[in-house]
Amino acid sequence: MSNPQQPPERPAPSPAGTPQAGDGRIESGVSGDLARASFSRVGRLAATVERLRREVLAAHAQADGRALIELAKGILVERLGCGPAQAARQLTELTQQAGATPLEFAVEVINQASRDRLSEVTSAFLAATTGPDGQEEGATAPGASSAVRLRAAESGALAADDTQAVADSLLEHALTPLGATAVAIWAVGSDGSLTLAGSSGFSAAEAGRWRYVPPGVATVARRGLAERAGQWIVSLSATGLPSVGQHHHPDGGRVALPAGTGGRIHGVLEIAWPVPLEPQPPQIVRQIEALAELCAHTLESGARRHPDGDAGPRVLPDAAELMDLADGLHDPALVLVPHLGPDGDLVDFRIQHVNGRFLDPAGRPRGVVSGALLLEAYPMAAGRSELFDRIERVYATGEPFRTHRMRLTALVGDVPLAAVADISISRHANSVLLIWRIEDEAARLASLLQHAQRLGRIGGFEENLLTGEITWNGQLFALYGKPASSLPVPLEDLPAHAHPDDAVAIGRFLRTLLHGRRPASTAFRLQRPDGVTRHIRVVAEPVLDSDGRLFVVRGAYQDISAQHWTEMALAATRDQLAHTEQQASERNRLTLQLQHAIMPPAQAPLEADGLQVAVRYRPAETEQLVGGDWYDAFVLPSRLVLLCVGDVAGHGIEAATSMVVLRNALRGLAVTGAGPGQLLAWLNMVAHHLTGAVTATAVCALYDPGRHTLRWARAGHLPPVLVRGGETAALPLVRGMLLGAVPEAVYEEHEVQLAVDDRLLLYTDGLIERRDRSVEESLAQLLTAARTVPPTLDQQLDRLLTYSRSDTDDDTCIVGIRVV
Repeated sequence: MSNPQQPPERPAPSPAGTPQAGDGRIESGVSGDLARASFSRVGRLAATVERLRREVLAAHAQADGRALIELAKGILVERLGCGPAQAARQLTELTQQAGATPLEFAVEVINQASRDRLSEVTSAFLAATTGPDGQEEGATAPGASSAVRLRAAESGALAADDTQAVADSLLEHALTPLGATAVAIWAVGSDGSLTLAGSSGFSAAEAGRWRYVPPGVATVARRGLAERAGQWIVSLSATGLPSVGQHHHPDGGRVALPAGTGGRIHGVLEIAWPVPLEPQPPQIVRQIEALAELCAHTLESGARRHPDGDAGPRVLPDAAELMDLADGLHDPALVLVPHLGPDGDLVDFRIQHVNGRFLDPAGRPRGVVSGALLLEAYPMAAGRSELFDRIERVYATGEPFRTHRMRLTALVGDVPLAAVADISISRHANSVLLIWRIEDEAARLASLLQHAQRLGRIGGFEENLLTGEITWNGQLFALYGKPASSLPVPLEDLPAHAHPDDAVAIGRFLRTLLHGRRPASTAFRLQRPDGVTRHIRVVAEPVLDSDGRLFVVRGAYQDISAQHWTEMALAATRDQLAHTEQQASERNRLTLQLQHAIMPPAQAPLEADGLQVAVRYRPAETEQLVGGDWYDAFVLPSRLVLLCVGDVAGHGIEAATSMVVLRNALRGLAVTGAGPGQLLAWLNMVAHHLTGAVTATAVCALYDPGRHTLRWARAGHLPPVLVRGGETAALPLVRGMLLGAVPEAVYEEHEVQLAVDDRLLLYTDGLIERRDRSVEESLAQLLTAARTVPPTLDQQLDRLLTYSRSDTDDDTCIVGIRVV
């Protein structure tokens, strides 16, 4: 390090606008003073020369002071391991805390560095990056810290003549100690392409193959442009992305960091490792980010030094030429230049120029918008429209952005804007060109009308009755089946193109429209030249002049063929449905009449010794569910009482007729004196052979009044319920298959002894069946409901029907007996 008290002698740069010795501006100023001295006093010339001399001395002093400040920044870069921009901010903060001027504090920093106290400042950082032997891992010299290597790499880069030399310096001084074997510096073109501006560690052939990457090609370097933190890739093979040198170390790690300054990305710094990349400590991450920032300054300065060469990105026209380009456009355009904050970061864009086509959404004149900051003029651009983010992205990467029909919300507060625009954003050198083409409302409505006519198969027309001029749109020619080059058909010739049977309706339409001068419409069959007949509806209205005379008729034709045939199909369907409903209603009425004729809902009390008998029948809630439930109760010649209930499977007239057959058959078989089991066996044969193989369930019982006993059998039916002394119980489930399932079946009998005041209930499943409950749960609810014993048997049956929880709307039969 050179002695800070003896800075190297070098010509000090003069501030912009400050005259210097030897500058043509001084000579011209002196010449002007001498010219004017011939007409003024000599003392005025001496005063001017003395003022210029003082300004020159002040400029030299300022240059020397800036040199000292820059030297202090370099010392902070070495001590803190940060980049030049961070060192400048740190120097400003320390100066404010010390309460001194920047020059005084810079001299203090230089004096401290001259006394070799660097180790005390960077001890914490060295402790995090040193190995077990006290030397930093991978360091080329004992005690050489990352900050020192960064400073050495920075010095080599600043002294380099081109980007290739910068890459060599970065790899030699800063990256090789970190284990990296190669580095590539990419320059981003204005079209989003990547150019290999410099590389080190790669072979010449490999670098030549990767000299240029077209826009849109996905590579590791392009992926690094997507995020500010860049891409830290553990293994290159895991990503599947191509990159320079990928065949030499396919499993090696890669780092791709965007190299940008002032909100603009000038390129990408890509570093290659031969082995998978382990997570790096924060100090190393900051060091590599500082190298990327150094590359950004190098690429930026290289572009300025080589505006047309291959050493850097091609520089497009500057802002002045871009303004001329915007004025030649037929679309509204803005020329934007970046606006940087105090820390050098991009915070906004200044509207440098607006062309003559530009119209402000808030109605402000162009002079008010021009020169303003973009977010101040259009604060809502950073909202849901994401317009500002798009502009910032284009400026950073150089990749143009174009989109069609982008919806723009309000760009100005309290100014509603619901427009659709075609947006084009492109970067030109250090400026951005924003073009927006807001869709014309009239054109948009015309396009919507055209699509609506096409979808609705509508064609419009206008006919001038004075000149005979007729205007058709393209859709109307298509409806008529005529080419667009043919002549339109006048309204008076309409009958010649229609079906003869529609002549009367068309004549009425024309009289109302042309003679009555009133809007009119009609439907007719259009006979096209291709032989196709279409059903058309025409609607028209007259247009009168100021004197009330008819001079224009305008209207529309619509193809309603699909609607016509749909209406015809619907009419036929309605007729068929009405006929079907009539047949079903008649069928259900006959079924219900048959059922009521055999089993009326109310029946006269049965006369039996020592026994009260009551029956109830409840038809289905809907006629479609008329079923085969049946019951019977009568006294046999042997004085025994036959009690039975049954349920034929199915609904409708077939179930009702089957029920009649089984009920009458059981009556005839019962006079034989056989028991209930034998009766069900015979009835099973009838169901299987004589009724078309129907199936049914049934309970058959014989009551002996003298012995007060009940013998009963069941064929797949629910068991009877016995009510005795306030307690209820279902009789045992004796064995018995449903009727009609097999040709022959055996049915088990069971006998129960009844006492005075006992009640017995026989019923069909329509009384208890529920869709959401099992049969066992429904039977348990019936047992609970039957415990309530009203005074009479009829009241008990009515109560059971009233409070039944069945939800199947099926027929229901109940037979109840009471021993007296």
